[in-house]
Amino acid sequence: MFFRFKIFIAIVLALVFATSVLAAQATKAAEDKNQDKKPAAKPSPTPDLKEVGKVTTAEQVVDSALFIYGFGGGRATLNQIRKTTSEHGKFTLTAANGKPETVNYQRWVIRGESLDKEKIRLDQQFSSSQYGLILDDNKTFGVFNNTVFNPREEVIKNFENGIYHGLEALFRYKENGSTIELAGREKDMGVEYYLLDVTDTKNRKTRFYVSTKTLRVLMLAYEEDGVKYKRKFYDQRYAQGTLVPYRSVLTANDKVVEEQNISSITFGQKVDEDLFKTS
Repeated sequence: MFFRFKIFIAIVLALVFATSVLAAQATKAAEDKNQDKKPAAKPSPTPDLKEVGKVTTAEQVVDSALFIYGFGGGRATLNQIRKTTSEHGKFTLTAANGKPETVNYQRWVIRGESLDKEKIRLDQQFSSSQYGLILDDNKTFGVFNNTVFNPREEVIKNFENGIYHGLEALFRYKENGSTIELAGREKDMGVEYYLLDVTDTKNRKTRFYVSTKTLRVLMLAYEEDGVKYKRKFYDQRYAQGTLVPYRSVLTANDKVVEEQNISSITFGQKVDEDLFKTS
């Protein structure tokens, strides 16, 4: 009897041991399987909207917008990717008599440490003429058939306003030595904005309207010679990991004077510096 009992105990112990071994093997297999799994894909950069309500300074608004426009990389990504720009598109300009004219354009940029050190060339093809405008070494001049000329003051102002009252004036306010101020919030047509006032070293002031929901710049405004200008941005899409508004509309005293549509834009490719020189 005692002998049978010992056999019974041995069988039970053997079963317990076998079960433990199988359980251990199953656990290890599960761990190995988990280790073999690839990390989950990172989601698109989206700031914690709970934190957006805690934004209290102008710098925080700009940094949050840069996070979006740099696809999570912010200012560093924009500086790295946008070392050069090559852009093609169309302007639709509205004359004083209300007649629109479509102008094909090409634009090249070699990024500088600040906007006043930027090299920018804009070639425009009108129905009756074509010429280029160049900003180099903080000077603006025109080029026609490789011959330098002095454009009309109005033409220079329009060209420079597109630069110094543009998105780069906001995103590179530090490099430009500009001051920024958070002028509160404003709600218009159901959209709430942060109001950011940027004033550069030449006292040019631009107000930027940044959506409190998406942190995108949806419009900007400035005043010159008693005329109130406002530019609205549409169709914002990512190009090479940076957010670009492919369409914008400029109004002067609430009348549309310009619509810009980008057909293609490329960053980082070589731009020949001879484009900014004259013979």
